[in-house]
Amino acid sequence: MRISLKWLSDYVAVPPAEELARRLTGVGLEVEAIERVGGGLDGVVVGKVLASDPHPNADKLSVTRIDAGSGEPLQIVCGAKNYKVGDLVPLATVGTKLPGGVEIKQAKLRGVESSGMLCSARELGLAQEASGLLILPPELEPGTPIAQALDLEDALFEVNVTPNRPDALSHIGIAREVAALAGAALRPPSAKPNEAGAPASDAVKVRIEAPEKCPRYAARVVEGIKIGPSPDWIVRRLERCGIRSISNVVDATNLVLLELGHPLHAFDLDKVAGREIVVRTARPGEKMITLDGKERALDADDLVIADRDRPSALAGIMGGGDSEISAGTTRVLLESAYFAPAGIRRSSRRHGLHTEASHRFERGADPGMVLAALDRCAALIAELAGGTVRKGIVDVHPRPVQAREVKVAWDRPGKVLGIDVPRSDVSRILSALGFQERSADGQGAVFQVPSWRVDVSLEEDLIEEIARSKGYDAIPETLPDIAAETPSLSPTSLLLARMRDSLEASGFSETINFAFVAPKELEAIGSRVTSRTGTPSLGVALKNPISAELAVMRTSLVPSLLRDAALNLRQRNPDFRLYEIASIFRPEPGNDTPVTELPRVAGLLAGRRSPAGWSTGSEQVDFYDGKGAVERLLAALGILDPVWTLGGEPWLHPRAAAIVSSGGTAIGCVGELHPRTAGAFDLPRGVFAFELSLDALRSRTKLVPRYHPVPRFPAVLRDLAVLVDDAVPADRVIGLVKGEGLVEQVTLFDVYKGQPIPEGKKNLAISIAYRAPDRTLTDAEVDAAHGRIVKRVASELGAELRG
Repeated sequence: MRISLKWLSDYVAVPPAEELARRLTGVGLEVEAIERVGGGLDGVVVGKVLASDPHPNADKLSVTRIDAGSGEPLQIVCGAKNYKVGDLVPLATVGTKLPGGVEIKQAKLRGVESSGMLCSARELGLAQEASGLLILPPELEPGTPIAQALDLEDALFEVNVTPNRPDALSHIGIAREVAALAGAALRPPSAKPNEAGAPASDAVKVRIEAPEKCPRYAARVVEGIKIGPSPDWIVRRLERCGIRSISNVVDATNLVLLELGHPLHAFDLDKVAGREIVVRTARPGEKMITLDGKERALDADDLVIADRDRPSALAGIMGGGDSEISAGTTRVLLESAYFAPAGIRRSSRRHGLHTEASHRFERGADPGMVLAALDRCAALIAELAGGTVRKGIVDVHPRPVQAREVKVAWDRPGKVLGIDVPRSDVSRILSALGFQERSADGQGAVFQVPSWRVDVSLEEDLIEEIARSKGYDAIPETLPDIAAETPSLSPTSLLLARMRDSLEASGFSETINFAFVAPKELEAIGSRVTSRTGTPSLGVALKNPISAELAVMRTSLVPSLLRDAALNLRQRNPDFRLYEIASIFRPEPGNDTPVTELPRVAGLLAGRRSPAGWSTGSEQVDFYDGKGAVERLLAALGILDPVWTLGGEPWLHPRAAAIVSSGGTAIGCVGELHPRTAGAFDLPRGVFAFELSLDALRSRTKLVPRYHPVPRFPAVLRDLAVLVDDAVPADRVIGLVKGEGLVEQVTLFDVYKGQPIPEGKKNLAISIAYRAPDRTLTDAEVDAAHGRIVKRVASELGAELRG
């Protein structure tokens, strides 16, 4: 936003430019640059043409005598022809250096002395082109510096206005801030026009069909105008703020925009069909041509200002070409409205149109400025174009915008800012910024938020106003009194960290997948759950799935991992170990909670056991690699007594293992993927997987290990080789051995089948460590314990001692 310091001074007393820039930046309105204008014209003064005679030696030159206010007239040779005796023109005296770099010297032109130069607007840097001398207003005094005479000296601020402060997108908005900062009086511009003639309501009707998008629309009618150029002071103010002058009527609307921050639009009333304004949304297939000459296809969400027959403007963004002001316009319908920001923002983005009007409306215009801006602009048009303002305003206001009220406790600003903020300061600062105190007691006060502050709705917003007014540098740099303690990790976080460490130490990489899968993927693993209606179902179906491949909530983590495995194989990566820790979802028929979320950990491995290399073989992973990874995971969690049994899920090969805790709680399963399941995901044989219940693991986990003293007495080692039926699990034999009180450790180190072992039998070789915590065991004690083990195994399992 470009702000003219000279323009700003019309409304409030301003300090020097650098001081004002510093103070505005301090309250959050950052001044990014200061541009000085009107400089470089020292030595250029108002000169009056006293005489003009032909040059004796040149047909195209004249010899003039100029009153420069110094007493003695100066002789100037001039080539321009657009002046006459008595005119006032700019005179660059000897020694002046013009903005273009030309230095004026005493010269002799075709034999005639010339003591200066009469200038055009282009030579003064005031215009791009000029056909002759700049003719100055006749009321000026000769000798007056040209910068002073034409009001050229100014400082332009480039203010970075943040999106939450649309009230600062105008000169009056910045003037409010300056007045509050300096404790100065605000002098708003006079806004009331002189009215005459019939009521405006006789000339135009207004109907709002979309009150949620346009809560208020007001209009005035100005008649008998004459379109023409604007006065120089208006042109200068507009151009300094980056807006091109167009005509007196259009310039008046732009001037009020920059002055009050409220966008307006002027229609040629004679081009408004039916003399009726309809504020509505666009109709299907409707199009319009905007002022930039482009035809735009309108969306049903676009708000338009229409007449009886067609749209005349894209509301809050740009007018239409059918009703624009032209040289023949004599009657103007002047619009001032408040539009809901969200709709303007959407339409502006949709059509790629960012205008001065949309920039303000989409951030939140001031609903209280609708009539004030309308009156100010109508008065300007009447003044500049010689028109008559009809009596009254056509004001349609179906949804009044209610003023917000915010309560602030007297002690709250001091607590938040860490500085002493007396009650009197709170009232003084907020009142200076336009907040009206509606009620107060010993605890606090309620302030009414001014209509232009759309960014204030909370107590903290008021405290921010106090903070920036006092200055952020007034807040002391102090460390907090309390020392923050880092909370310890929760047991669940420790559990997950321990699991990740264990699996990644075993070579697994974590994956993250969608919680949705395709129904066919759940069908491939034989997953069936009971729906809320009591019928078998593949899973919880989504009402609005991302795609058909992600249509149901997964009831197992395995399908997602199998899809990841297939992707790895397609990318020619046959060696992989993947895991995922996430939730599965099962329907709960008859319960208030329709779905139960169950945490799981699952893994998948395939390919070579070790990376390829000259020193390693090409052995493929097998069941025991998967089982070993699970055993290491359980050991890392302190679960040292799992029970392994035959069995598993339908997606596993029948030779799979189910894992149960010593207390009988099912933990999960591990095994080779069933060929049917592998084929459904285009995977080969030799893929192994596991899935474990996180809840079951959590209930058995011992994250803090228990201390066991170092044994003081030696162990006695004995081996045991027994023949058992092939159907007897080795775990049953080991369990019987561990039942002996003196046994400290049992290790199965060999399983053998074949000759000379009889058919249907197997040999189990077990190493047993015996130890007593309080003495060294004798051979007799160990022999007796070993004998009891042999008898127990023989009687309960029919085992035969071998060797």
